[in-house]
Amino acid sequence: MAPRKAKDCANMDEVRAEIDRIDATLVDLIGERFSYVDRAWQFKQSPAEARVPWRIQQVIDKVRARAVEKGLPPELAEALWRQMIGWFIQYEEEKLRDKGDDT
Repeated sequence: MAPRKAKDCANMDEVRAEIDRIDATLVDLIGERFSYVDRAWQFKQSPAEARVPWRIQQVIDKVRARAVEKGLPPELAEALWRQMIGWFIQYEEEKLRDKGDDT
C-alpha cells in the first residue's frame, strides 16, 4: 500500500500505521548510517580521533538547514543528531581503545 499523507489519514489507526512505517524506515536509515560509522573507525588510529569538533558542527549545520527546508524545527533535528552523534562517538572510542589493546 502506498504511503498516506498525514492530511489524508481518516483515523488514529491510519496515523499510527504511517508512524510505524516511518519508524521502520528511520531504523533502516540509521542502520545504514551506522554501517559507515562502523567503517570509519577502522581508518582512525586512536580514540582521540573519534571526536572531531569541526565535523560535528558541519553535520549539525547541514541537518539544521535541511530541517528548515522541510519545515521541521531545527532544534529538534539538532537534538536528535547530537544524541546520535554522541552515541556513535562513544562507539568509535570504544572500538579504537579495543584496537589499541590488540597491538
